[in-house]
Order: sequence, then C-alpha cells, then structure tokens
Amino acid sequence: MYSVKKINEDLYWVGVNDRKISLFENVYPVERGMSYNSYLLLDEKTALFDTVDSVASLQFLENVDCVLGGKDLDYLIVNHMEPDHCANIEAIVAKYPQVKIVGNFKTFTMMSQFFHFDVDSRKVVVKDGDTLSLGKHILTFVMAPMVHWPEVMVTYDTVDKVLFSADAFGSFGAMSGNIFADECDFQNKWIDDARRYYTNIVGKYGVQVTNLLKKASSLEISKICPLHGPVWREDLGYILDKYTKWASYTPEEKGVLIVYGSVHGHTENAAEILAGLIGDRGVKDIEVLNASNTHYSKIISECFKRSHIVFACATYNMSLFPPMQTALHELSEHNLQNRSFAFVENGTWTPASAKLMSEILEKLKNNKVIEPKVTVKSALNEESYAGLVTLADAIAADLKK
Repeated sequence: MYSVKKINEDLYWVGVNDRKISLFENVYPVERGMSYNSYLLLDEKTALFDTVDSVASLQFLENVDCVLGGKDLDYLIVNHMEPDHCANIEAIVAKYPQVKIVGNFKTFTMMSQFFHFDVDSRKVVVKDGDTLSLGKHILTFVMAPMVHWPEVMVTYDTVDKVLFSADAFGSFGAMSGNIFADECDFQNKWIDDARRYYTNIVGKYGVQVTNLLKKASSLEISKICPLHGPVWREDLGYILDKYTKWASYTPEEKGVLIVYGSVHGHTENAAEILAGLIGDRGVKDIEVLNASNTHYSKIISECFKRSHIVFACATYNMSLFPPMQTALHELSEHNLQNRSFAFVENGTWTPASAKLMSEILEKLKNNKVIEPKVTVKSALNEESYAGLVTLADAIAADLKK
C-alpha cells in the first residue's frame, strides 16, 4: 500500500523512511534512521523530483503509482546523483518508458557511469537559469556545484515558490507520521541531527553553500523540500540562519567543548577538572565528550556549534591516542574556522600530544590557540593542576571578549 503526503494542491511527498539502517553511507551512526525524500508534482505535465535509495524501491514505486493515478510520468528531475537518491532511476524508466530525464551535463556523465540504459534518448540537459514549463508550474534550475557533489543543482517552482534543495537543508533521521518541520519540534528534536548531517556531509564546502544561499536569497521561498528530513513551510529564517552560520564557520554559541582521549583515566580526570574550573568562572555552555565512545561525526558537529574547543589527549605509542587521532584528522578535513583551540597533553615519559594535535589542526584557517598548553605527567599534581587553573582563566576571559 502507498504512503504519501500532500504538500501543496499539486505537490506530494512520495518518499520513504528507513528505520533498519544503522550507518548512513556506511559510516555515520543514525540511531533514528533516515528518510529518503522524493516529490511528485501534478500539472499538464507531471514531474518527479529525484528517487530514493535501493533499499526502499518497492514502497517508493507504489507511492509514485498511487499519486499519478494512471497518468504518465513526463519528467524525472535529477537534482543529485548520489545513489541514495538516484538508485531508482532505471526502475522509473522501465515503468514509465516515455519519461524524459532532466539534469545538467555533469548529471548525465555520472548517470552513464551508474546505469547502462539508453540515457541519451531521453535526456534534457539544462544550465543555470534554464526553465521548464509543466503547464501552470514553471521550474527554474539553479546550479549548486559541490553542495556536496559537482553535479548538484536545485529546482525552484516559480508559481508555488517551492525550492527543491537537494541535500541542502537535510537531516539525519526518519520521520514519524509528520513531514513538516513545524509539526515535529525541529528545534528540540531535530536540530542536533541536522547540524551533524550538515557539518559532516557538506561542512567542508562552506564557500559553495554560501554561494547557494546568496542565490536563494534572491528568491521568494514558501517551502523548502530537501532530500532528507522534514519539509520547511514555516520559520524558514531559523534554518536559513543556521546554514548561514555553518557555511561561514560562525559559532552558534559562545561556549566550550572539551574532547578527551584517555587510556587509564588520568587525562579524563584532567578534562573533568578543567570543565569544573571553567564552570566556576561563570561559563554555562560546557560539553565534555569522550573520544573513545563518541563517534567523530558528533565531535565535528559539536565543534561547529561552539566557539572554544579544548583537546585533551594521552600520548600513545609516541603518537596520539587513536580515537582522538581519528577525530582530529576528520575535523581537519572539514575546514573548521574561526575557533579558539586549547590543548592538554599527558604522557608518562615523553608527552608529545599537544604538539601532534596542533600539527594536525594547523591546516585549518582563522583559528587561534589559547595558552597555556597544559602538560600532565602520568597524573595531575600541583603544577599541572595550576596549569589547568590558568587555562580556565584564559578561556573564561576570552569568552567575555
């Protein structure tokens, strides 16, 4: 049976929810599953916006068939060629052999790599600013390269003012009955998954996202229809403000994140004591994460959220404790900027982790380091505790600037 939702008079959500998945892209934990969104617009000509992952083909095809109600499918708009959205292109072509596929030049280069059906006979190649009339509805295509693949584009319905935003404005998480952000308490129940999705999937491409936001600012938008997560129809300024901050690497909050990698507990103890010292100085927003049991995708997300980040790590095999090393390398690939870093190191004979952590992060731009770098030799003593006190003073003072 079908599972569809009406968005506008002519527009339907025909996507699916996947609650069996545990790792999105086989790497990111998704405890709440994933949604794969697809949209179907009915007019004199019908248009389907993207497809869904192969794990949900049957439900998806039933949804499309239900909404079409015996009509032909005239166009398949392909905004993004990643397999969680393009996997059912060939199935759509098989079921609706007259369908025309709309995409840009790079779209069809990739399509020919993924599939072996006759792409050329049904492709409609569009460029930035091109339009397509469905009858009442007129679609405008806007190129959005590297948000987050080179072929990405977004589509704008100039009549109903709907932006089909590809992976932009998406989120981890399956939806439960309601598909609109204002129906599902987004600010409390979804924002952490939305931030983690953006920072890990798109976070590296802040310049490209900013360019898309500039293009979007010239449009009158009533709804945003992303390929993952809830549809936006109210309070669009909230999510646009978040994206503006994330894309410009502006902290959402003036707060402190402490990430630690500890072997036998002494580095953990230093991190906990530092958190308490910072709290004693009136700082309220403090988060402490253990790199050993916190997936790096959450660490990256929390780094994007806060202004000040402390990394506390044990030296391990003359290198970094592996969970911290993984988290730092991943963070260094996501272009984080405009942050204040501080370092706490531990080592029994040759503490080296502060230097090693600094070297990994030095490729990131526009960040500063708050002194002192605190060295713990095996366990805290009066000298290293005094260093934590001095560091807590420095962080609290910098937050007040």
